[in-house]
Amino acid sequence: MLHLMDEITGWFEPGRPAFAVATIVGASGSVPRPVGTAMAVRVDGRVVGSLSGGCVEAAVHAACLRAISVGRACREAFGYSDADAFAVGLTCGGTLDVHVQPLDPTHPTPLVTDLARHARDGAGDAPTALVRRIDTTGTTGVLLRGAAIGSAEIAAALGGLVEPSALESVARQVDAALRTGGTAVVRAASRDARDGSEQDAPVTLLVETRRPAPRLVVAGANDFAGALVRAASLLGYRITLVDAREVFADAGRYREAEVVVEWPDAYLAREHAAGRVDERTAVVVLTHDPKFDVPLLRLALGLPLAYVGAMGSRRAHAQRVEALRAEGVADADLARLRSPVGLDLGAVGPEEVAVSICAELVAARHGRATVAPLSAGDGPLHDDQLHGHPQDDPTPAERRP
Repeated sequence: MLHLMDEITGWFEPGRPAFAVATIVGASGSVPRPVGTAMAVRVDGRVVGSLSGGCVEAAVHAACLRAISVGRACREAFGYSDADAFAVGLTCGGTLDVHVQPLDPTHPTPLVTDLARHARDGAGDAPTALVRRIDTTGTTGVLLRGAAIGSAEIAAALGGLVEPSALESVARQVDAALRTGGTAVVRAASRDARDGSEQDAPVTLLVETRRPAPRLVVAGANDFAGALVRAASLLGYRITLVDAREVFADAGRYREAEVVVEWPDAYLAREHAAGRVDERTAVVVLTHDPKFDVPLLRLALGLPLAYVGAMGSRRAHAQRVEALRAEGVADADLARLRSPVGLDLGAVGPEEVAVSICAELVAARHGRATVAPLSAGDGPLHDDQLHGHPQDDPTPAERRP
């Protein structure tokens, strides 16, 4: 639900029509979208988001309207039917488990009130976690916001959902999902007193998190940088172009990026000291000049960044590696350098090179050490970690980075 908040902000205002949010809470086989993907349907027919790219949208739409009508959450399962590939189901062969939750701004629950406040205030730069019980017919859940959120604060907030002995373990998993910006499905014990008794019952929690967009720092103002800035903006990065040469660092050429005139290594050092780079940050060096490249790469390779790449020929790469070794960079850190940058697509020209770099960024984001054409294999299209199945053990969670 969190990734829809920017589009459904006004839906939470008092007096607005009731709506329902359908969220993928489990998946297996080949499916178009991962756990945590959501679709919102308003009683007047307005739809935001998509769960499958078209396979089950009509059926999910109908389930949302039913949930609004009866005022109760429900679970729906969609899969492939050999008897009729065009029946309600996924022709790609996978299965989806969908939680449908009605929300009524006219009669708000505490969770709806918190979501309305969050929608009004905006996400800002603070990390946010939405933890919902997905095994109930109500709207039980909590919304956690703030840069200071940690396991202790999470445990305190979950006290009404989870049995005390499971709080510490569940809080750690929610905290881990929040730090990585992932989605988690957690099985835990609950203190369920709805029937007037104090009786522990197992529950399933869906943890959705939202963090500020990951950063991409591009060093070097040139045509390749312009193409990369445009292409990478489609991947959701918050992009900074940095170059010490003011004559080339023209903000008008790089409209999708913040443009900074500064020595790249000094800029990255300053951003790191201010806590504005993290383990999701990518750095791509396009300057082709050792006086810029070497100091920046020496610093970047010593930081816990998601990706460090540098453009250049294999000869330039060999010279760069020797210069970095002379500067004291260890072989283990040099092994993290993606150089020559990008996947081997046979790219020619700035636009194609930008595609090859973006492809490598995506592969690195999902932990793919080797990449081959999908048509060359016969295995599953998606890793199991995207499916988020609850386990028999009451505490583990599967996270999607």
